[in-house]
Amino acid sequence: MTAPSRTASRRRATSESTVELELDLDGTGASHIDTSVPFFDHLLTAFAKHSLTDLTVRASGDTAIDVHHTVEDVSIVLGSAIGEALGDKAGISRYGDALVPLDDALAQAVVDVSGRPYLVHDGEPAGFELHLIGGHFTGSLVRHTFEAISFHARLTTHIRVLAGRDPHHIAEAEYKAFARAFRQAKSFDPQVVGIPSTKGAL
Repeated sequence: MTAPSRTASRRRATSESTVELELDLDGTGASHIDTSVPFFDHLLTAFAKHSLTDLTVRASGDTAIDVHHTVEDVSIVLGSAIGEALGDKAGISRYGDALVPLDDALAQAVVDVSGRPYLVHDGEPAGFELHLIGGHFTGSLVRHTFEAISFHARLTTHIRVLAGRDPHHIAEAEYKAFARAFRQAKSFDPQVVGIPSTKGAL
């Protein structure tokens, strides 16, 4: 029996941004990312590569004011597309966890494709949220993107920063850990029959 295609294509346009996104959860990690926010492009490229999700994103917005709106809207669309592509979640592992180092930084992520959106996020060092990474991406946006993705994909996500000094390394380690945990959670488990929940639905 052939597994169903797990792809999605989404577009969102507001007065603040325009986002077009396509993904394939069963890809090879290929990506074409242009959000007009370079550091966010870097994070999404890492997410695609390490989650083995093919991802294409084209976005533009009022970045002359702040990158916040564009980053937020891309995250909303990404979460919605993930939720759509997951379908009924039959046969998946459901849970994933990863511990990822990046030089001085160490991050842990645990993902449950639960159907219940929830984020627990802690451990970033004091002042991280105020730091401009690459001169334009505020550290506070890291948590904000995980909130939007988790809520719209209906994931339970726990992310902890266990060590780190360099803000670039911390943010990237968080994204790579999330990607690796999501890769496990979305993967098909040959021993799972139907939907992996006693309720019969996720």
